[in-house]
Amino acid sequence: MADRVTNPFEAQDEEYLVLVNHEGQYSLWPHWCAVPGGWTVAYGPDERAACLEYVEHTWTDITPRSRTAGAR
Repeated sequence: MADRVTNPFEAQDEEYLVLVNHEGQYSLWPHWCAVPGGWTVAYGPDERAACLEYVEHTWTDITPRSRTAGAR
């Protein structure tokens, strides 16, 4: 019982979606959960490792778009 994962965002054997919001920020999301407002599917569903790899290669600048657009 101690090694049972109770957080669906950390389950290794679950399929995930990669979501992106209007700020260009990415999030892993269990494929069976409804996509929250303000987020769209960028990748998946796929294994957690594949989704993490997608995020690593795609999200190269973690600065929110509103911070880079408004910078002077």
